[in-house]
Amino acid sequence: MIALGRERRSDTTPISRSTIAGADIVHPVEPLPGAAMDTPLARLPTWRRFAPFTVIGLFGLAVATWLLAGASRNVYRVPMNRLTIGEVTKGPFEDFIAVRGTAAPLATRYLTADQGGTVKVVLVEDGTTVKVGQPLIILANAALELQVSTREADTAAQINALENTKLQLEETRFKYQHDLLDIDHQISTLTGDLARDKILLDGNAIAPSIYQKEQEENSYQLKLREATVASRDAEQAVRTNQLRQLDETLARLKASISTANASLDALTIRAPSDGRLTALDVEVGQSKTQGAVLGQVDSFDRFKLTAQVDEFYLSRIILGQTALFSVDGLNYKARVSKLYPQVANGTFRVDLNFESPIPQGIHTGQAFDIRVVLGGPATAVMLPVGPFFQETGGSWVFVLTPDGRSATRRTVRLGRRNPERVEVLEGLEPGEKVVISSYEALQKFERVRFN
Repeated sequence: MIALGRERRSDTTPISRSTIAGADIVHPVEPLPGAAMDTPLARLPTWRRFAPFTVIGLFGLAVATWLLAGASRNVYRVPMNRLTIGEVTKGPFEDFIAVRGTAAPLATRYLTADQGGTVKVVLVEDGTTVKVGQPLIILANAALELQVSTREADTAAQINALENTKLQLEETRFKYQHDLLDIDHQISTLTGDLARDKILLDGNAIAPSIYQKEQEENSYQLKLREATVASRDAEQAVRTNQLRQLDETLARLKASISTANASLDALTIRAPSDGRLTALDVEVGQSKTQGAVLGQVDSFDRFKLTAQVDEFYLSRIILGQTALFSVDGLNYKARVSKLYPQVANGTFRVDLNFESPIPQGIHTGQAFDIRVVLGGPATAVMLPVGPFFQETGGSWVFVLTPDGRSATRRTVRLGRRNPERVEVLEGLEPGEKVVISSYEALQKFERVRFN
């Protein structure tokens, strides 16, 4: 039996197959009419059929790898024993700051060279107790001494000239007084003569011409007296003004001499107040310029406290605030008495005065631990202070998850702080735990996982 069939080949040529005695014989078959109109399709290779699925799978794998890598970069792994954990609590918050105060003299007066010169004599030693006005150091200045001597001589000559001018003015005044006395005497004599001669003239004992001559002389003396008085008054006004000016000039000249003498006296440095001489910086033979500080005198029985405060508290420190400290187990108080707003190296200075009773036996340079009270206690949510504050400024923290295996970054708002606690205004609740150790290695991470 012969079975005939058709198969398609890749070259699209129709063939017939017969089986004879178990052998396949292939015979070419002529195409049927119209069969040339159909075009057989070639089967796609396997790699082309699965290529799109492969590309999509590789792309998804790359995205997943990138996401996992990004997530890994945002997680910091660290042993938990290398971190410090603090718990958020609620209770009374004491608003104070702790500073280190140092005892200093209540008053310090500096020894300043008002005149430059060479150190001639040092009369005291550093650390000596001195009295106000006590000579301490003597300077020598030959040029100044010569200048003062010349000025004194010139001033003395000017004073002599002014005194001579005053003497001349006084002589003029005395001359007017003498002239008026003579005129008054003449008028008095003529008045008597006229009275006597009037009687004689009425008795025809003297000639009328004599009486007339005496009248004319009397009239002349009266007019002369009037002119002399007018001249004296005018001269008196001028003399008064000149004397005033002369007195002012004399006063200035005498003050100039006093100033010159004072400049010489300034070569002797004296104690400005009672106290203890410290920081003496002079040696015999040294040259000191004008204005140089040679030492200081400190009050030895009155003290104050000075302290450096972090600039963070510059707006919160005010005059009159209370400061508490202890000496030998006894508690004492002080108050902020002076504030220096200049900031240097991140701190500013404050002075505090003791309140009674004053600690006994303290000395300059002695240090005290002081609590400056900024406000009364108030209930608040609090977090223990830690190094994290320096890295974040209190704007965010790492908060532990409930299972305690990791911590996530969270934005918070912190307020007041003291050396032990910082006030929490927003972002944390009592009972939560926070990483309070340094965040130096955690700045770029969003999550911390504990190994």
